Amino acid sequence: MNFKDLNNKALISDSDIDWEDLGAGVKRKIMAYDDNLMLVKVEFEKDAIGSIHNHPHLQMSYVAKGSFEVTMGDDKKILNQGDVFFAPSNVFHGVVCLEAGLLVDIFNPYREDFLITSP
Repeated sequence: MNFKDLNNKALISDSDIDWEDLGAGVKRKIMAYDDNLMLVKVEFEKDAIGSIHNHPHLQMSYVAKGSFEVTMGDDKKILNQGDVFFAPSNVFHGVVCLEAGLLVDIFNPYREDFLITSP
């Protein structure tokens, strides 16, 4: 990859990317990705739910704003701004937003399912 290609993927302005409304008080922005890594912002209104789910991807999530009750397997904990959770492959996890907030999610490999758009 030449520098120009890298530069186009490496320097990303938040204002150039639109939010995708997922409904029920949740929206996301796919900020950057390649085959190995993806960074996504997910904004939650108070009381919005990130349903319990699992996937084969590794996931780390940084609580950039707000407060969340996070379920990881059989454990639950309240995480606040500055905290992090790690979801290993295929472990069921989800969140309930206790105070309007923003998660920054990092996936390995990238979430191909996030890139599928309906016609």
